Parts: sequence; C-alpha cells; structure tokens
Amino acid sequence: MQSSQRWYFVKRIMFVCHGNICRSPLAEFVMKDLASRQGLSDELYIESSATSAEEIGNPIYPPIKDVMRKHNIPFSEHYATRLKAEDYDKFDLFIIMDSNNLRNIMRIFGEDREEKIHFLLEYTGNKRDVADPWYYGNFEETYNDILNGCKALIEHIKSDTAGH
Repeated sequence: MQSSQRWYFVKRIMFVCHGNICRSPLAEFVMKDLASRQGLSDELYIESSATSAEEIGNPIYPPIKDVMRKHNIPFSEHYATRLKAEDYDKFDLFIIMDSNNLRNIMRIFGEDREEKIHFLLEYTGNKRDVADPWYYGNFEETYNDILNGCKALIEHIKSDTAGH
C-alpha cells in the first residue's frame, strides 16, 4: 500500500445506545470486522457504551449474538458499561443510534463543543433512527441498519482522512 493511502493516527470511535446490550455492541463488532477486512484495525479504536445504568454489567442480548453468528461477525465477551463525562476527551467520535440517545448523551456531556456526536445513519444520508430490536424484535433490520451505517462511516473516515 502506498504511504499516501496509510493513516498515521488512530481514530477513536465510541458507539452509544441506551443499554449497551443490543445496538451499540452490534455496531462495535460490525465496525471492528469491517475495519479488519479493510486492513484498518490499527487505525481505528472502537468501543461501545450506554447512556443509562440499567443494563450495566449485563452481557450482549442473546438474539444480538445470534445475528452476529448468522452473519459471521466475530465478537468477544462484552459487558455493558456506561458512558462517562470524561469519555468526551478520550474519543474522536460518538456514534449514536437514535434521538433518545442524543438527549441522554447531552445530559452526560453537557455540550458537544467539538461536534463529535453523530447519528450512525447520517453517514448513509438517511435521517432516521437505527431500528431498536428491543422494542420491535426485528434483529435483521437492526443488523442491516448498522451494517449500512458502519460501511458508510468507514468510507467517510477514509475520505475525510484522504483530504488531510
């Protein structure tokens, strides 16, 4: 690979949802898989967290694990953690799943002075929320939303980096 195509920094990305047992860990592991397939694992540091405390310490919701197995997305043990105010300075991007996440993340951070908070599907040009399988039970729709959003996010990062 030519040096002009290599990144010389690590982009730190935090995926955020309400409980950190469904959408955000799915996005974390989908993004890690996409990064690995594109040889970008060393350039992207990826985690996930919750805006609420109710699921803290709980593992990934079993149907989400089933979706990852079905689509051959590698994943490791994961236990829900809560986003903290000090995380704002530790990450470059906070990728949220819906407008409730935005309200809650702003309560935690107070402000977004560096414009680090973005909706996942905004990278696809779509303004809607990522489908929440917790309420609707459609885990495939959630997977497709997250896959499309993560693919678009990687392309955005690559094109943004190429321009600098």
